[in-house]
Amino acid sequence: MAALLPAEWIKNWEKGGKSEFVQLCRALSENKNHDVGFRDIQQALYELAYHVVRGNLKHDQASNVLGDVIEFREDMPSILADVFCILDIETSCLEEKNKRDHFTQLVLACLYLVSDTVLKERLDPETLESLGLIKQSQQFNQKSVKIKTKLFYKQQKFNLLREENEGYAKLIAELGQDLSGNITSDLILENIKSLIGCFNLDPNRVLDIILEVYECRPEYDDFFVPLIESYMYMCEPQTLCHILGFKFKFYQDPSGETPSSLYRVAAVLLQHNLIDLEDLYVHLLPGDNAIIEEHKREIVEAKQIVRKLTMVVLSSEKTEEKEKEKEKEEEKTEKPPDNQKLGLLEALLKIGDWHHAQSIMDQMPPFYSTSHKPIAIALCQLVHVTIEPLYRRVGVPKGAKGSPISSLPNKRAPKQAESFEELRKEVFNMLCYLGPHLSHDPILFAKVVRLGKAFMKEFQSDGSKQEDKEKMETLFSCLLSITDQVLLPSLSLMDCNACMSEELWGMFKTFPYQYRYRLYGQWKNETYNSHPLLVKVKAQTIDRAKYIMKRLTKENVKPSGRQIGKLSHSNPTILFDYILSQIQKYDNLITPVVDSLKYLTSLNYDVLAYCIIEALANPEKERMKHDDTTISSWLQSLASFCGAVFRKYPIELAGLLQYVANQLKAGKSFDLLILKEVVQKMAGIEITEEMTMEQLEAMTGGEQLKAEGGYFGQIRNTKKSSQRLKDALLDHDLALPLCLLMAQQRNGVVFQEGGEKHLKLVGKLYDQCHDTLVQFGGFLASNLSTEDYIKRVPSIDVLCNEFHTPHDAAFFLSRPMYAHHISSKYDELKKAEKGNKQQHKVHKYITSCELVMAPVHEAVISLHLPKVWDDISPQFYATFWSLTMYDLAVPHSSYDREVNKLKVQMKAIDDNQEMPPNKKKKEKERCTALQDKLLEEEKKQLEHVQRVLQRLKLEKDNWLLAKSTKNETITKFLQLCIFPRCIFSAIDAVYCAHFVELVHQQKTPNFSTLLCYDRVFSDIIYTVASCTENEASRYGRFLCCMLETVTRWHSDRVIYEKECGNYPGFLTILRATGFDGGNKADQLDYENFRHVVHKWHYKLTKASVHCLETGEYTHIRNILIVLTKILPWYPKVLNLGQALERRVHKICQEEKEKRPDLYALAMGYSGQLKSRKPFMIPENEFHHKDPPARNAVPATVQNGPGGAGMPTSVTINTVRLEEGTTEETDKLKEKSQGVVKVINKTVNATPKVTTSNGNSASNSKIIKEKDDKEKSGKEKDKEKKDKTPAATPEMKALGKDGKDKPKEERANKEEKAREIKEKTPKSDKEKEKVKKEEKASKEEKSKTVVTIIESKSTAEKEREKEPSRERDLAKEMKSKENAKGGEKVPVAGSLKSPVPRSETSESEREQKRRKVDTHSSPSHSSTVKDNLNELKESSAKHYINHTTPTLSKSKEREVEKKDLDKSRERSREREKKDEKDRKDRKRDHSNSDREVPQDSTKRRKEENGTTGSSKHSKSESPSDSPRLNEKEKEKNKSKSSGKEKGDSIKAEKMEKSSSGSKKESRHDKEKTEKKEKRDSTGGKEEKKHHKSSDKHR
Repeated sequence: MAALLPAEWIKNWEKGGKSEFVQLCRALSENKNHDVGFRDIQQALYELAYHVVRGNLKHDQASNVLGDVIEFREDMPSILADVFCILDIETSCLEEKNKRDHFTQLVLACLYLVSDTVLKERLDPETLESLGLIKQSQQFNQKSVKIKTKLFYKQQKFNLLREENEGYAKLIAELGQDLSGNITSDLILENIKSLIGCFNLDPNRVLDIILEVYECRPEYDDFFVPLIESYMYMCEPQTLCHILGFKFKFYQDPSGETPSSLYRVAAVLLQHNLIDLEDLYVHLLPGDNAIIEEHKREIVEAKQIVRKLTMVVLSSEKTEEKEKEKEKEEEKTEKPPDNQKLGLLEALLKIGDWHHAQSIMDQMPPFYSTSHKPIAIALCQLVHVTIEPLYRRVGVPKGAKGSPISSLPNKRAPKQAESFEELRKEVFNMLCYLGPHLSHDPILFAKVVRLGKAFMKEFQSDGSKQEDKEKMETLFSCLLSITDQVLLPSLSLMDCNACMSEELWGMFKTFPYQYRYRLYGQWKNETYNSHPLLVKVKAQTIDRAKYIMKRLTKENVKPSGRQIGKLSHSNPTILFDYILSQIQKYDNLITPVVDSLKYLTSLNYDVLAYCIIEALANPEKERMKHDDTTISSWLQSLASFCGAVFRKYPIELAGLLQYVANQLKAGKSFDLLILKEVVQKMAGIEITEEMTMEQLEAMTGGEQLKAEGGYFGQIRNTKKSSQRLKDALLDHDLALPLCLLMAQQRNGVVFQEGGEKHLKLVGKLYDQCHDTLVQFGGFLASNLSTEDYIKRVPSIDVLCNEFHTPHDAAFFLSRPMYAHHISSKYDELKKAEKGNKQQHKVHKYITSCELVMAPVHEAVISLHLPKVWDDISPQFYATFWSLTMYDLAVPHSSYDREVNKLKVQMKAIDDNQEMPPNKKKKEKERCTALQDKLLEEEKKQLEHVQRVLQRLKLEKDNWLLAKSTKNETITKFLQLCIFPRCIFSAIDAVYCAHFVELVHQQKTPNFSTLLCYDRVFSDIIYTVASCTENEASRYGRFLCCMLETVTRWHSDRVIYEKECGNYPGFLTILRATGFDGGNKADQLDYENFRHVVHKWHYKLTKASVHCLETGEYTHIRNILIVLTKILPWYPKVLNLGQALERRVHKICQEEKEKRPDLYALAMGYSGQLKSRKPFMIPENEFHHKDPPARNAVPATVQNGPGGAGMPTSVTINTVRLEEGTTEETDKLKEKSQGVVKVINKTVNATPKVTTSNGNSASNSKIIKEKDDKEKSGKEKDKEKKDKTPAATPEMKALGKDGKDKPKEERANKEEKAREIKEKTPKSDKEKEKVKKEEKASKEEKSKTVVTIIESKSTAEKEREKEPSRERDLAKEMKSKENAKGGEKVPVAGSLKSPVPRSETSESEREQKRRKVDTHSSPSHSSTVKDNLNELKESSAKHYINHTTPTLSKSKEREVEKKDLDKSRERSREREKKDEKDRKDRKRDHSNSDREVPQDSTKRRKEENGTTGSSKHSKSESPSDSPRLNEKEKEKNKSKSSGKEKGDSIKAEKMEKSSSGSKKESRHDKEKTEKKEKRDSTGGKEEKKHHKSSDKHR
């Protein structure tokens, strides 16, 4: 047989031999053929050991490797012992002693691998002695011989001859006789004594026989107990105990089973104190230590099961194995070894010896004894008996018969409970020992719960004495303990018993929710860890929950719901905890989970509420996402789930509402999200900023209209759920506290909570807080009865002064109260007098208003400083804050819309063939009823509105006192009324705009409508910047409504004359307070009003551009929101629209990567703006501009004689130019001179100039951009290898100058257009341009003065997407209409740049650019005088001002003509060159189209120094590199005169300096520095040109 261990292995043992050997052993042990493998392993181990014996291998090396291989087979130690046995024989025969030593050393080293017993079996005694396993081999041999002899040869001997058998026979006969007669124990005892004496019987054996017979005749307790008691007087006291001990010992074999009769005898003897428990206890097995060990082992096993259940199992085989293991474990637990202590305990309980039973239980671990079913059942039976009388008295439900339980015959059993006090003393203790094992007896469980219910009824009924109350309190706390320690754990171990759950809820619902939640908390977080069984149950529940949740979908909601229901009856806390954890991760589970919870019991719903609150309050969860700007999705999911589940199921809300209130008290507003969701789902009150105007209109109607047309989703069936919410709020007094906490927390969000947080998040939290307040207040207003509301909401001064509620919120809460109050008073008065005349009704209404509002007028005085009331009356203040849109106007169109919808619905029902007739009838009835309700509601609202307007008519004269100035009055009105309220809610925004209009229409004294509108539209920067996102949206709505009114007046002279003509609001002269003369000259005429409106549009543009250019997140976001909201009415003027469009486009480019939310907003607005472009009109159509510009200002002055105190905002020269220093003027002159030549325009080229000097100024930036483009265009033209041919200066010349050329040049122009068409792929635009030019020529013919309509430069054109031909046609149609019939109001407006560019000189553009850059805010209250002075000054200082004296005009015209001619010649030359270039490079057109705008914007950015490195640098053309720029400049030198070059450089420098007011990034600064170095070469020439330009002027 070949050796298995090669010699090399042994030589290189440490290097590789060892591992080779281990691999060999592994391979052999895995051999399928068992016998071969066995032999080979034997050989391998033998060879290894033999190498050790021979000394080739050290014994410790061998023992190490054997330690490694020993676990390969179960029988490995046995094989090793065999090998040692063989070697033992072999080495004992050898003469070499060292080999024998090696062998013993090896065996000694391997002792830890093979057990002593196996070695003792296999090895020689001598070897064992040498190994030290036995002391002496000789003794060992003798001992083994003795044992063998004893086992196989010895006989058992019995000596029974001394005692006589007849005595025993008689004794048994004596004890076994019929005891029913008058035989007493004393009599029998005498006979027994005689028998002992006569037959020489052993008294101990007699006692044993007496016990034996007693065991067999257990029913004769009354006979045997006295007998044994009497007999014991003759014995030693310990004898009885010892005999019983011997009896127990007899059954202590592993297979022995102690009979129950013996346990019973022992128990009775214990109960009668014939033996001591301590004496007997020591004779019983198992020992206490063994019991404790077993208990610990159970806990460990339970934990292992949990670990196995929670492990991730991949294959299905493993699950099968797991099931087998479970079955094995169950079999094990079914056959416990005989535990005599428990047997005795059971017997004690059965006979009712609670005292001794308790003592035994105390010796064992808690609940160890009752975890054995027989003991638990025995204890339950004892409890049944004990509570019987009390249960029969108070616990049995009405109509139930029940089966009475007879009491124990044993007089020593515990006393039965007759009262709750006795119940506490006797029974509660027993229940505590039972613990979770009450689950074995559901009937007892129900009885205990019913007793608890009866006790709670008694506890809650008052009228008991103080002592009784204290007792009851003690009892109540004991009941709570029992619930915690016994009832809930037992429910966990019951097998899905829904009835028990409902029974328990009967008691639980009498506890306050604080106690219930405390119990659920203990149950969930502590109880399950207290007992091995519960540990297992928890793991199994989670396992099952996972199984169900993995398979839960919308399709299988019912079956899954049933499984969830089944699981929840016993272990709701664990199940819901898992379900909620899943919902927090996957919000798409919400709907199926909510639907699947329909099979829960009431208790489970309550537990669910607790689990939700616990999940919300989890301190380990972050309420913000990692970016710190948004609320975490888990919180949003939970909130959404809350709303859905509380709406659908009857769950108590008190705990959740209180939790939100507590969080608010702690200054945390995140959890308002929950309240918001709950109110939205339960009451159907939505809060959304994305309401359409139709919805908003519907929200101003009655309740029915709101429900039908005001919300996104049709919210039905909220009656019950909103009632539940209302009840919860009222029962726990949370309605007002929540309102007040939210109102206070709004500012808390900003000043306390928001300190460390991101501004965006603070805004979100503020909005959430505010929206929830509005929503919650709306819910209370519509659901609380008048009495409830008035009882709970304090008066306005208390709200503001004591509770520190902000005024807007305080009035918001009080408003419904006033409305309720007035309507109830009105109804009272109507009932009192039955006069039906309309006048009577109105009179009564006004009376009721006065009665209700008089105290309010008094109360509001304390809200503000006394000087406030000099301008506005408290009555006006209260009226403004107490009315709503419902009071001001009837939304007839909304009512009509909803009624029509219903009609369509009814028609659809009629046409539906599939619908069964009875359903048809029902649906039609529903629709008809709704229709009638809506019509009735409309009628009711109409009457109400008329009454309100009558009331306002009477009040209006006392509204505005204007003791200081009208300006101050408007300030107060805006500050205290309009601004706080217009951002409160969307409806309030609409209300504010309507209210302003209403005050105007009522011809309210001292109210200047013009001033009011002017203040609203002028400089909105500050208001916009200080809004949150939602406030900006509401502010936008307000501005939209205000603009709507203004646009209506602006649209038509007739409307204006009718609605504003003779109204005091449109007086331009503000005389003494008492006098409002109706002098026509004092009124603002229609044309001037149009100028004013243009000024307002310009102001809005200026503010918008400023906000967009700040780079501040809040500014940009808010202005974009506001602009989106006012899109229907602004921008209307083409050039303003273009200005905005460019700024927004810039934002889109800059923010694409940086701030995606801003990018999305900007893109959205940009798209909408483009769609509105066809409806925009040129400025000269928006307001008429008189040809002689100079006459405009005097006209204004004439309008208001003396310029009495008229604020700038009303003057017609709407925006005054800021005064520039002389230095600035010089710079501007230089700049303009350089640029004029490029643009071909001189200072006053056209006599037709805007009346508003500044209206073009706003878009200086636009002009700047165009200038830059033109410059860049020039430079490119001069390059020989021009990369970007599409946007050439002749295009710009065509765009800008085409329209001021005389008729004879038309043909030339059209030729150019054709050429460009050939060259440029984007033909649509060119067509459009030609059309525009034709239109312009028509207009020129019709007018005496050349009116220049600006056409866009191609660079701009290319930046926009190509408009479709339809849009072109629309534009053409529009402009034709305007040309023919004056101005028609566009349906909706959009933005374009202010002032047609060709109307103003280039130098003026520079001036305006400076103006916008410095963003000085116009003063609100400067007078006409100031204005005129400024105009004079500016006209003196700025040669560019349009109001320059007439003398200079002719000179300017001459200069202009010269310049025009020069520039035309130049442009023609360029065109010829460019045509050649273009033909060479036709294939590059499409690319170059895209590159041009980017080049120009890049250059602009470098010059302005306002932006960081441009985002679109990837697509820049190479011409952007500085080296190329230098080349361009060299070419410029050679091509153009030095003067021209110097001026262009100067212009660039000026542009840099003009942007100084803005922040520069480091990158930009570097760029500008480089540029300046490059430019410095032309510096000297510059100075010369500076002088020459002055001379030229």
